[in-house]
Amino acid sequence: MSSEDTITWQDFEKVQLCAGTIVRAEPFPEARRPAYKVWVRFGEGDVRKSSAQITERYTPEELVGTRVICVTNFPPKQIGPIRSEVLICGFEDAAGAIVLARPDGEVPDGARLK
Repeated sequence: MSSEDTITWQDFEKVQLCAGTIVRAEPFPEARRPAYKVWVRFGEGDVRKSSAQITERYTPEELVGTRVICVTNFPPKQIGPIRSEVLICGFEDAAGAIVLARPDGEVPDGARLK
């Protein structure tokens, strides 16, 4: 990583990384690259949708109930016919498939990374 890639602590504090639970997932056939439409709950009455390119490792059925880490303060982004409201975090594995970033323990929906 070069010094050009570094950010300040104040920059990092602006990013809202929150825990949530996937409550719904379905195929997104209109997407350019294989993806799912995913709804994530961050607390009572706070469910947001996203598009996630996670089709290689997960099925919609197994995603429901999965805990995830998301960036919740990006502006909404139009992705085809859906408006993505959060970014679900993940890492590329050796084959390029996305592995979801998840909390390692029980935390409430909406808990923010500290």
